[in-house]
Amino acid sequence: MKSKISAVLTMLIYMVSGIAMGQGLQEDLQFWRPYDQRGINIFETGKEDTVAFEGMKVRIGGHFAQQFQNLRHSNTAEPVFNEAGVNLNQLMDIGFGSNLATANLNIDVALADGVRLNLITYLSSRHHPNTWVKGGFLQVDKLGFLGLGDTGWFDKYLTLRVGHMEINYGDAHFRRSDNGNAFWNPFVGNYIMDAFTTEVGGELFYQNNGWIAMAAITGGEIQGGVTNPSLRQPSFIGKFGYDNYLAEDLRVRLTGSIYTTGGSNRNTLWGGDRAGSRYYFVMENTLATPAAQFTSGRLNPNQTDNITAMVLNPFVKYKGVELFGNFEQSTGSARNETENRTWNQWATDMVYRFGSQEKFYVAGRYNRVNGPLLVAGPEVSMERTQIGGGWFVTKNILAKLEYVNQQYTGFEATDIRNGGRFRGLMLEGVIGF
Repeated sequence: MKSKISAVLTMLIYMVSGIAMGQGLQEDLQFWRPYDQRGINIFETGKEDTVAFEGMKVRIGGHFAQQFQNLRHSNTAEPVFNEAGVNLNQLMDIGFGSNLATANLNIDVALADGVRLNLITYLSSRHHPNTWVKGGFLQVDKLGFLGLGDTGWFDKYLTLRVGHMEINYGDAHFRRSDNGNAFWNPFVGNYIMDAFTTEVGGELFYQNNGWIAMAAITGGEIQGGVTNPSLRQPSFIGKFGYDNYLAEDLRVRLTGSIYTTGGSNRNTLWGGDRAGSRYYFVMENTLATPAAQFTSGRLNPNQTDNITAMVLNPFVKYKGVELFGNFEQSTGSARNETENRTWNQWATDMVYRFGSQEKFYVAGRYNRVNGPLLVAGPEVSMERTQIGGGWFVTKNILAKLEYVNQQYTGFEATDIRNGGRFRGLMLEGVIGF
C-alpha cells in the first residue's frame, strides 16, 4: 500500500511541477486523443492534421480516480464449508467507505511528422501492488519520414499501429474506465462482460468520407510468449462501419466488429482488465481480498481457448443527447471443454449533456448477459441498471454520482451468486490531463 501511495504522489508532484515549469509539455499532438473532456466521443483518431509537427516532442499526462462506495449485497446460496469450517458462500460484510485510488501515467512522444509513440503505465491499480506497464504502441499516420516520394495514398486514408496495445475490438472500449482514466465513461462501472485486453500485434485502419475499416492480427494473448507453440494461434480482428455528421448537430456512427482465434494458451478477451472492477467486494465471500477478487460484479465466460466474438455498436448524438448500444455474441470454450458455449450481451446507454460547454450530464444504462457456465449446465443471467450523472468542474476535473442495481438469476444453489443482488450509490472523482 505504501509503495502505491508513494508512486501516486510522485506522479502528481512530477506532473504538477512539469506544468508549472512549462506548458510545452502539455501541448496537443498530431492524431491524438486528448486525455481531458475534449476526448469524449472520440473513437479512433481521425486523419485531420490540425497540429503542426515542430520536431520531437514529449508530452507527459496522467489520470487519477477515487471512489466512495456505499453498496449492499445479498444472496440465497446454500452454505458450503471449507476444511477450516468457513462458509464459502457467506458474503463479505460491506458498507460505506473509500476505494483504493488509481492512477495512470501517460507518455506520448511525437517522433516524426505523423509518427507518435504512446506508453501508459498503471501507477496504482486494484489488482497489482506495484507499478506496471499497461502497454505501448507506435502509430503512423504519415510516411514522409521514409523518403518514398508521394505518399498521399497513405497519409490521407490510412493509420498503422504496432505494439503491445489495447485491441480495437468494438467501440465500447473507447467509452470504458481504464484504471485511473475514467474521464470518457459517463458511468462509474464498465459492462458486466468487459471486452478489453492488450495483445502484441498490428492493425491497419482506413478512413474516408465517414467510412471506416480495420484489419488486425495479434499474438492472441495478453503477455505473448514462445512456449507451447502448438497450442497458440494468432487472433484476427476486423471492424467496418460509418461515422459522420448527417446534419450540423446530428452525428451517426455504426460499426460491426469481429474477434476470432482458433486456439490459445489463455485468451483474455473477457479477462484482460488487470486493473479491476469499481464495485469492491460485491458478491464476494469473507475470505476475499481486493487484489485477488478484483473482478467483483463482472462475468468472464471462460472462453480461454478458441473464441469468436462479434459486436454491433450504434452511436447517435443529436445536440446534447447521446445513444450508444452494444449488442454482442461470444462463442468459444476453455481447453478442457469438448463443445463451445455461446454468451450474449445487450447494453444500451443514454446520456444527456447540458449547460455551458456541456459541463453537466445525466445518464442511464441497462446491461444484460446470459449463457451457460458449463457445456451441460443451465443458462444463467445477470442484469444491471445504472443511473447517474456528472459535473465537469473544469475540462480536467470530473465528479460522478451513480446508483447501481445488479441481479443474478439461474445460478446453482451452491454457487455464491445464487439469488444474488447488489445495489447502492457510487461517487467518483476523476482528474485527467
